[in-house]
Amino acid sequence: MQLLKNRILKDGIVKPGNVLKVDSFLNHQMDIALINEIGKEFKARFADCPITKILTIEASGIGIACIVAQYFGVPVVFAKKAQSINLDGEMYTTKVESFTHKKVYDVILSKKFLGPEDHVLLIDDFLANGCALLGLIDIVKKSGATLEGAGIVIEKGFQCGGQQIRNMGIRLESLAIIESMTDTSLTFRE
Repeated sequence: MQLLKNRILKDGIVKPGNVLKVDSFLNHQMDIALINEIGKEFKARFADCPITKILTIEASGIGIACIVAQYFGVPVVFAKKAQSINLDGEMYTTKVESFTHKKVYDVILSKKFLGPEDHVLLIDDFLANGCALLGLIDIVKKSGATLEGAGIVIEKGFQCGGQQIRNMGIRLESLAIIESMTDTSLTFRE
């Protein structure tokens, strides 16, 4: 998606340790016009799938998932990283290690929002080592739902996550795949 790549080159900031900051337009301050185009693109790429739910993980994927869900006309469900007093009933649980936060989370999702009748599209902002996506895949498996695929806004193609997901036979559509990053620049996979 050239519009996204152009925006990454213009406003993305490469930091040491293979960190790409896109917080000025994607995952802190959100450019809704850009995310709307991202939503249209995911709808086009997964138009052949009978999606009934969009699933993401808190927090950065939620806004993107909401706009994608508008194009499919389905609800968004997100896995939470913390138990709260307003969560009740039975839960799906899994563990997820965050690349950015260097922390392992117990991720939970209420069983009342995902079940065997659902056809799920996973949406997230980044894919690096694949831990978050693997956690969401585990939740979908536990629910008995059908996993239709995963849509990622930015994939770090030089890390193992994308290949690991593809090797599992899961349909993975990434809108921008970064081939390499140094402390001062990045290149995209064509």
